[in-house]
Amino acid sequence: MGGQRGGMVNEQGHFPEICKKSIQAQAGDMQAPISESFFKEHSIAELERWSSMQMEYAGRLAFPVIAEESRTHFRRIGWDEALARLADELKAADPDQTFFYASGRSSNEAAFLLQVLARAYGTGNIHNCSCYCHQASGVALTRMLGNGTATVVLDDLDKTDLLLVVGANPASNHPRLIVKMVELRQRGGTVIVINPMRELGLVRFRIPSRVGSMLFGSDVSDIYLQPNIGTDVEVSKALLKGVLERDGADRGFLASHVDGWEAVERDIRETSWETLLARCGLERADIDRAVGAIVGSRNGMMLWAMGLTHHEHGVDNITALGNLALARGWIGRPGCGLMPIRGHSNVQGVGSVGFTPALKQAFAEKMQDTYGIPATTGLDTYASMEAAAAGKIRVAVLLGGNLWGSNPDHDWARDALRRIGTTAHITTKLNPGHVQGRGRLNMLLPVLARDEEFQSTTQESMFNFVRLSDGGNTRPDGDMKSEVELICNLAGRLLPPGPFPFDRMTDHGSIREAIGRVVPGYGALGRIETGKEFQIDGRTFHERRFGTQSGKLNAAVPALPSFRVESDEFRMMTLRSEGQFNTVVYEEEDLYRGNARRDVVMMSARDAERLGLNEHDPVSVTSASGELRVVVALAELPPGNLAMYYPEANVLVPRRIDSNSGTPAFKSIAVRVTPA
Repeated sequence: MGGQRGGMVNEQGHFPEICKKSIQAQAGDMQAPISESFFKEHSIAELERWSSMQMEYAGRLAFPVIAEESRTHFRRIGWDEALARLADELKAADPDQTFFYASGRSSNEAAFLLQVLARAYGTGNIHNCSCYCHQASGVALTRMLGNGTATVVLDDLDKTDLLLVVGANPASNHPRLIVKMVELRQRGGTVIVINPMRELGLVRFRIPSRVGSMLFGSDVSDIYLQPNIGTDVEVSKALLKGVLERDGADRGFLASHVDGWEAVERDIRETSWETLLARCGLERADIDRAVGAIVGSRNGMMLWAMGLTHHEHGVDNITALGNLALARGWIGRPGCGLMPIRGHSNVQGVGSVGFTPALKQAFAEKMQDTYGIPATTGLDTYASMEAAAAGKIRVAVLLGGNLWGSNPDHDWARDALRRIGTTAHITTKLNPGHVQGRGRLNMLLPVLARDEEFQSTTQESMFNFVRLSDGGNTRPDGDMKSEVELICNLAGRLLPPGPFPFDRMTDHGSIREAIGRVVPGYGALGRIETGKEFQIDGRTFHERRFGTQSGKLNAAVPALPSFRVESDEFRMMTLRSEGQFNTVVYEEEDLYRGNARRDVVMMSARDAERLGLNEHDPVSVTSASGELRVVVALAELPPGNLAMYYPEANVLVPRRIDSNSGTPAFKSIAVRVTPA
């Protein structure tokens, strides 16, 4: 968690920084290996009925297994057979009929190496899990700033006066961020939360590393706004309208550093308060209170997560929020900026080192000039799923993750993945995607977890800080391979000798030197083994020099969303629990929301009363894509709004995609609820 500073230490050197999810993930990795008898005793049909939590606690995968189309069970195979069959399947396929996918669980070294292999093989169909989480953030920020990541570092959280936290629940998903929110309030700053659900942990939180907080709790937020689901553009426009009416805009900053502002301001003035308030469901007095805090603060930061990105209008959501920051001049100096709250894993690093369908121009040119590897632009995650559904994918190589569980419309996603000829999952443990989303030939290839690699590895934080983790001791109780070893072995079987020396890349230092030569901002990586971790240049804006071609920031006018519900429908959003990480479920109970089970639909007491329902009553929830039988759980939501758990509720998520980012709308879902 702390790189060279040691475990449970952040970039600032603070100890202890405790994250329950990290502890759960590492404890899961330390499980005993699954025996060969397990796969003889449990058929694939039986495993299809297992939950994510059952799969998680089955144990570590210790040897390769394979499931052929006609077989009812997985069977053990040797590494030579597994890698030979995978190489043969890739050789037999047209590269355009393949895709490579990565989660954020791997190191920079493994992710870089696999995307080089894919491009040398001839495909640009290379994508990672961020396509389904923060891709909208990357698109919006790149358009506005010329850079798709956070504009701030961790120290900026100690220098700001105001945090606007939108569409995020750090109490469950990023608990160490709660410490910064509490510290801000204690020094007289303001925390504004915008979230349709009133989350207990965003009101009051017990910080494990502080005795007083653990005993008595700490107040987290000052202002809490609960708009209707899917109305974030309206909320941001309402806040901006209030700022403009109070003459709170930084006119000098806008005139000197922002292009396109005149159109934004004209749109705000022409959009009525009645329209904005009616759509978002907030009272004018609540908006005015938040505006007063925004105008009264010198430095402010906007933070958000998938509550903004998981919509058909996700890019517009972030554009609208970014316009508010532009109005206040909150970009380009310490204590100010924009911060997408990304996962604790290495998802940002995986993207930085090229595991994306389109490389940035400078990166692509370096790859071509240095290694003669063309950077062909390929399909993103959803486009690859559509190609699979059309029967156009022969081979898929998946580095971690649960692609089936991450998709909307689970029935469609299962059928699409099962039309693939060969799926090869490079993984540490079982998950439902290994059986639900299996190809006709399905391989599970076990690897060491990142912390078990016998060589040091690097990762990138959401603050663009690159850490070095020392190598550990390889597990003695299984036949797992290093990810890098597996990739180099596959490359030797698949590719003819070329300018990229895969035969020498089992050494992580050699990989880092290669990354430093071609990846923008990563030039210092080749020297990181000296212990010099580093901040990536060109991404953090503490001065008013920006990464756009013009050198100015770009404002844009986001349209009001078209999402509507009928009079007998609800607005539903999917969300995650405190005992969950991405699609992995560690425990059924959701401590903060008081739910002992996951098959629930959370609704307001007013809606339950209107429908004649009580807590725990069985109901059927239906959408355009499916139906789910669950029970009622009361929650603090605005009437007309519901929440259900991801990924179980993905069966209800229609295939509606943000055309700007390719991200599915896991929120803003129209559903009906009837007694079961």
